[in-house]
Amino acid sequence: MPIGLLLMQWDPKVGTDIIEKYPEELTVSDETLMQIYASHEYSEEPGMISLFIGHLNLASFYTGREKSLYIVLILHLDEDADAYEGGLSDISRIILQHYDDDSYIDMIPFLFQRLSAYPILNQEQIIAITYQDEVNRLLINRLREEGVVSKSELKIWLKDRYRRGFFDIDATLNELIRKEIIKETSVKGIPSELIFFINDIFIIRRPPVDLLKESEERGLPNDLKDEYKVTVKKWFENYQISEEDNLALLDIITDPQIFEVLKLLRIAIVTKNALMKLKKKGVEDIDECLKKLWEANIVHVFQDNNGNEYYALLSNPCIFLAHPKFILSTIIHQYDVKSKSEPVLIEYLKVLDDNYSSIKIDIKNED
Repeated sequence: MPIGLLLMQWDPKVGTDIIEKYPEELTVSDETLMQIYASHEYSEEPGMISLFIGHLNLASFYTGREKSLYIVLILHLDEDADAYEGGLSDISRIILQHYDDDSYIDMIPFLFQRLSAYPILNQEQIIAITYQDEVNRLLINRLREEGVVSKSELKIWLKDRYRRGFFDIDATLNELIRKEIIKETSVKGIPSELIFFINDIFIIRRPPVDLLKESEERGLPNDLKDEYKVTVKKWFENYQISEEDNLALLDIITDPQIFEVLKLLRIAIVTKNALMKLKKKGVEDIDECLKKLWEANIVHVFQDNNGNEYYALLSNPCIFLAHPKFILSTIIHQYDVKSKSEPVLIEYLKVLDDNYSSIKIDIKNED
């Protein structure tokens, strides 16, 4: 786990200036800070660099000249700085979006915790972090409607739509490209690069089918089996997908401690004593995690005749990338009304076909 996190800026009058650090007792010399600044100045590009300075192993992210903020993660010598690049990029956007009103300050401990867990996050958590970002959601929702938009138009539109803080549009687009949600390419005769929507983010709750089928084998007493089935069925009769509910699920999936509890509940129906063993995996407040899962209608508590409590999954939150088949109807409509040029739409079909073909190849290789 990383040692600490600091935020610094360059002040022409005093040089490097630490504006926040976590934990408070973290100390880094002025000489080290100056070397970090000089290394970024040498590269001249926003983004992350990794460097060893004396006994320190550092991953430093520079946000660009508009804010000139340096987000520095201090690591143990045996840790891989490159493993934190995506995480630093993610938290840099959060910090910048809340920078002008200083609201990012109270987020630092949570952001450090999330960043510390980044190298071991699974694909589900990484996608959730992506969609949790408001700027990303704006971009994705625009592309869901149109499929393809010129990069120049997208930049102008986004700056007009999002005015709650600074963000680096190029860094945002590059991150979505890296996560294979969009693709950037050019078309002859079109002056601007084009951004194509190639994979959508889907968020849904699913019934815990395997747990229902094997509830007794998974830990639930036989006399509670029917009650479990009725409870789940009744809840899903009223379930409706909504953006509000989806965003609430993101808070669950992106919280490392709550997600650790969720992982156990996905495979077993357990007692409180079994859950307490998760403290060995870094879950400090089991009760708080269960409270949030209960409030989110993810866990339900059953009680047997002896008063023993069993924690069972009520609904299973799932988030994944999938090929946006619906976009083909959009392309046909755009062709009919001539809202996009024919070369652009032809290129889009090629991009989608290439992406879909690569997915099929990956699936075959897994089989």
